[in-house]
Formats: sequence, C-alpha cells, structure tokens
Amino acid sequence: MASRPAARVLRQATRQLAVPAQKRTFVSALNTSTAARAAPKAAVSASFQQARGIKTIDFAGTKEVVYEREDWPKEKLHEFFKNDTLALIGYGSQGHGQGLNLRDNGLNVIVGVRKNGASWKEAEQDGWVPGKNLFDIDEAIKKSTYVMNLLSDAAQSETWPAIKPLITKEKTLYFSHGFSPVFKDLTKVDIPEGIDVILVAPKGSGRTVRTLFREGRGINSSVAVFQDATGNAKEKAVALGVAVGSGYLYETTFEKEVYSDLYGERGCLMGGIHGMFLAQYEVLRERGHSPSEAFNETVEEATQSLYPLIGANGMDYMYAACSTTARRGAIDWSKRFKETLKPVFNDLYDSVRDGSETKRSLEFNSQADYREQYKKELAEIDDLEIWRAGKAVRSLRPENQK
Repeated sequence: MASRPAARVLRQATRQLAVPAQKRTFVSALNTSTAARAAPKAAVSASFQQARGIKTIDFAGTKEVVYEREDWPKEKLHEFFKNDTLALIGYGSQGHGQGLNLRDNGLNVIVGVRKNGASWKEAEQDGWVPGKNLFDIDEAIKKSTYVMNLLSDAAQSETWPAIKPLITKEKTLYFSHGFSPVFKDLTKVDIPEGIDVILVAPKGSGRTVRTLFREGRGINSSVAVFQDATGNAKEKAVALGVAVGSGYLYETTFEKEVYSDLYGERGCLMGGIHGMFLAQYEVLRERGHSPSEAFNETVEEATQSLYPLIGANGMDYMYAACSTTARRGAIDWSKRFKETLKPVFNDLYDSVRDGSETKRSLEFNSQADYREQYKKELAEIDDLEIWRAGKAVRSLRPENQK
C-alpha cells in the first residue's frame, strides 16, 4: 500500500535523469549494447477498446476494464453529485486526503467525527467549520446521501451497532477497504439490504492521495461493488473514485481487495521486505562488515538506485542493465529465493483468507492500550542498528545537507 505510490514519485524523478545512477554493478545505458537490449517493454498493449469512459486494456494477455479521471471532469462530477451530501466518517489519513480532495473538487462534503476529539481539532485546522461542514458522527450521517466510512477497521467494528440504524435506504455506503463487510463474522458489520455499497481503495496512504491530487496526477485505486440496489452502484463508485483523487481505477471485488491488501502489506510491501533487509544486514555484520557498508549494500542501493529503476522499467530492464556478474548471480539466486519463500507466501495468503489476520488485528487494535503497545514496538524497530545506521547514511545525502 504505502510503497506503491512512493515508487510512482521515484519513477518520475528517475525519468528526469539523463542516465541511471552509476554504481559498481551498473554500466551506462547509453554506451553499451547491453543497455540497448534493456529498452523497457510496453506495460500494456497499445490498442484498447473505449466506450463511454470504459477502457478494456490487455495486461500481459489478460483483458481488464480500467476507468480514468479524464472521463470525469469537474463539470461532470458536479452534475452527478449535484443533489448529494458526502459525509466522511473519520478523519484519519484517508479521511484527510479524500476529504480535502472532495472539497477542492467543489462537492458538498461534510466531516463526521467525535466532537472535540483529536480528529475534530485536526479537521478544524484544515478549515472544516463546526456547524457548517463539521459535525458529530450521527448528525453527519443523517445529513448525508453518501456515508463514507473511513474509520479504522477496529473502530468500524466498534461503532457499527450505532451507525447501522442510521444507514437508511436512500443512502449509499462507501468503504476504502473491504475488511469490515468481508469479515463480517468477526467484525459484526452486517450490511443492510436495499442500499448501494461501494468501494474505492487508493493504492497508498491518504497523504499520498492528497499529494498526487495536488500535483494534478492522481493515484491508482481499486473500485468494487458489494451490493447494487439501484442498478447504478458501479457508476457511483467510479465517479466518487475520481472525486476523491484517483487517476485510474481498476475493477475488483471487496473480497479480492481485502485479501490482496492484507497479503501485500504483510509481504513484499512492508513485512516481508523488512524481514529480508534485517536478515541480509545481520549476516553482513556477523561476517565482519561495517554498519555503513551493510546498510549501503542492503537498503541504500536498493531504495535509491535499483528499486526506482525497476519501478520505471521492469525487472527485465534491471537484469539487462547490470554487469554480467551481477546478472548471473541474481538470476540464479532468484530461483532459490522463490522456491524458499513461496510456501511462506502461501501460508500468509491462507492466514488472510481464513480470517486469522483479521482476528489478530481486531483483538490487538481493540485493546485500550494498543497505541502504547505500537509505540513500544516502533521504538524497538527504530533502535535497531540497521535503522540507526540508516539515519547517518541519509544525513549525508545532498538534499539533507544544510
């Protein structure tokens, strides 16, 4: 979730470079025949079908429907939502980003949070006005036609008994994560019949949703329908997806969204990559390498040189652009890593699908002192040698020099 949008920012910066950063394992893309073979391939086929804003695109042999922002200019959004009031319930990361984008798009959006709580004060700092577009949760829901439930997963479960009676049949219920309705046996978020229930899940944090919107770009998002009572739920989802700041929207289901999201966060996006960083760093340190060398070879080269290029052009480009020595070893060892890690990823997916991860999250995040426990865990991570060494390395970057 968090790394995908960051990669897009890095890709933009990478494209501005005349040549890739030169490191000991790389050769100039301009001066070798190897680099000529590394020209990036098209990610999708050049041809696509278009009809009323719908594009069927061939992704590596699989055709998918994609919706884009250009088909929903502000004038069209204003017309579509002219009789609607959009109530953001919760003002965390997604509430902040999506809410400000909706407001900048000129739509009738209000915020519903606990009166005079921390989120209420943050909303006031962002220009939301009590009694005008800032209300307590119950009042915001009553005033709305769209209820955008952006509370945390644990908070959605806790507040649902109070919220559900307010979701009357003329309203549309919106989520940015399929967690609560998909795992209803655990969350107790049972969706009432007779209403449209839709999802737009930005592939990044709410702060990134806001940043890319302000840059005029837009974030990639998943879009799905859980319940279509009016026959118009999908169009509502796409329109609202554009309104909150999406550049492109990819069709999925609530189930697939939450499975892939929980799986990805625990895997390559965060948990898995952190575990691999730690393992490689610790072996280097145990074999006598200095903290700076271990960090540079594990994290700095990956995040500052290789990952941006992979994000911009693909893994095949990276293999072709590196030295023959690096290429031979990387191809050989990638197979062993895959064979070793695939069973772990299958275990992880099973844990997501059977609800084990949901149960663990709900139990932990529902504890009264969960914030203190998280702070303790994060402090322990911050105190690891690898990340203390990283602070010193980052301080030497030109942009961090005073």
